[in-house]
Amino acid sequence: MVNNTAFAQRLIQWYKKNARELPWRETADPYKIWLSEIILQQTRVVQGLPYYNKFIDAFENVSKLAQADEQSVLRLWQGLGYYSRARNLHKCAREIHENFNNFFPTDYKSLLKLPGIGKYTAAAIASFSFKEKVPVIDGNVYRVLARVFGLSDDIASGKGHKEFEKLAWQLIPGESPDIYNQAIMEFGAMHCTPKTPLCEDCIFNVECVARQQNLQGTLPVKSKKVKVTNRYFNYVVLNINGSMVLNKRLEGDIWQGLYDFPLLEAESFLSIDDVKGRYDLLKEIKESIHSVDVSEDYKHILTHRRIFARFFTIHLDHSTSLINLLKRNNLHVFTEKEVEDLPKPVLVSRYLNDVIF
Repeated sequence: MVNNTAFAQRLIQWYKKNARELPWRETADPYKIWLSEIILQQTRVVQGLPYYNKFIDAFENVSKLAQADEQSVLRLWQGLGYYSRARNLHKCAREIHENFNNFFPTDYKSLLKLPGIGKYTAAAIASFSFKEKVPVIDGNVYRVLARVFGLSDDIASGKGHKEFEKLAWQLIPGESPDIYNQAIMEFGAMHCTPKTPLCEDCIFNVECVARQQNLQGTLPVKSKKVKVTNRYFNYVVLNINGSMVLNKRLEGDIWQGLYDFPLLEAESFLSIDDVKGRYDLLKEIKESIHSVDVSEDYKHILTHRRIFARFFTIHLDHSTSLINLLKRNNLHVFTEKEVEDLPKPVLVSRYLNDVIF
């Protein structure tokens, strides 16, 4: 088995030769490092990099981000999913702006107290920006440690977390903990990959337990399965000469703070007759309806959900009485340009891009 010092040294040497050039690796600015880590949670680098660049262009520092309105933040985030990350990002920026005079805390324990910052992100900022000796543990690190050292504890269990954390603390060197943390994550992302690890050309190919025992497909062990549920969204698109009615989604469901159309959720897709029967407003405005379009069916995959959507576009004749009726029902009409600028779920954007934009 490889000893702790050799393990760290080999990883750092490998990293210096093979590391990808990424903008957040060229700085010790905690704002940029924090931003990159939040964006890259649940997101591949190739997907996250354009978002990182957009955020840096729009908000060059934590003060600019803190003073932005939530809608602007969500609009830039659109397409990344897991929108609670964006809301926590904004909340954390405001906390740093208001209570820390735009300076990030400089140690792991203090960083942990900030909104939306867990162990992984706190360790990343503390080590990358301030060179604190604290290990970063993400999916890549779990995989490298499990395979090289033959750890079979379930990484989804409390016991597993403790065992991997204990080993991670033993391995991290006192010198260059920032480079070491980057190295082990990069090694897991680029070399010791989930499905096709490059075992023949590996710096640990002699000592690696997984390679010796042909356990690359077994380690790390993760027993918990994600339960996926199906949801059927029947959207009512009230279209008045190109202007449309949209609602802001409230707390307690996916896409909080984003805008979508009035929604009838059911156990399956509805017919247009079902929609007219269930959406009471259509009975009040039936004289204004001049045509109806029914979209193709859309499918949108999230980690815990499969969403199936159908859009029923109700074309309405403009009139003062119609607009007043919509206002009395707390429905807001947006112009086509306003709709384009609103933060929306990707599912809604896909539909709009297909039929309008």
